[in-house]
Amino acid sequence: MASIKPLGDRVVVKPEPAEEKTASGLFIPDTAKEKPQRGNVLAVGPGKVENGNKIDMTVSNGDTVLYGKYSGTEITMDGEDVLIMRESDILGIVND
Repeated sequence: MASIKPLGDRVVVKPEPAEEKTASGLFIPDTAKEKPQRGNVLAVGPGKVENGNKIDMTVSNGDTVLYGKYSGTEITMDGEDVLIMRESDILGIVND
């Protein structure tokens, strides 16, 4: 995969695949699948500067995160869909 270095407080996230079937075992058609709201962090920017103070990022490469349904900008890198979003769009880090 090509490498990308996000700027400022931006993060590159690879969304996890959408659910293929319901808890009861019914298969979900592509038209009814929910957008994923969970993914893995691939790259992290250096942080932002606010009022002359540098604010470090709280997420790091490899973290599994939850984000808003319509967060980020979708791009395709080497045939894979990824999201670039601000760290503030991330709701939390999942501890598996």
